[in-house]
Amino acid sequence: MAIDVVDNPARSRFEILLDGEVAGFADYRLLPEKIVLTHTEVRPEHEGQGLAGRLVGHALDLSRDTGLRVVPLCPYVVKYIERHPEYQDLVDAKVS
Repeated sequence: MAIDVVDNPARSRFEILLDGEVAGFADYRLLPEKIVLTHTEVRPEHEGQGLAGRLVGHALDLSRDTGLRVVPLCPYVVKYIERHPEYQDLVDAKVS
C-alpha cells in the first residue's frame, strides 16, 4: 500500500493518501509567517495505523523547511508536539 502526504492548498489542508485515496487530513490557515493547524482527522476505517502522526509530522517538517511558525489549535497537534519535543521550537501561541 502506497502512503503519501501532500499539501492541498486549494482546500487549505495536508492530506494523507493510501493508494491515492484520502485517508485523513490536517486543516490549516496560512498566515504571512505562520501556519495555524486547526483540525486533524483520519477516516474511521484507517484509525490506529499511525496515519495521523505521520500526517502531522510531515506538516511540522514542512513548516520548519519553509520557515513558518506553528500555531497548534488542534488538540491532536498539541499532544503530538508534547510527545515530540523536537518540534517545540516551532510553536507560536498567537494567531495574529
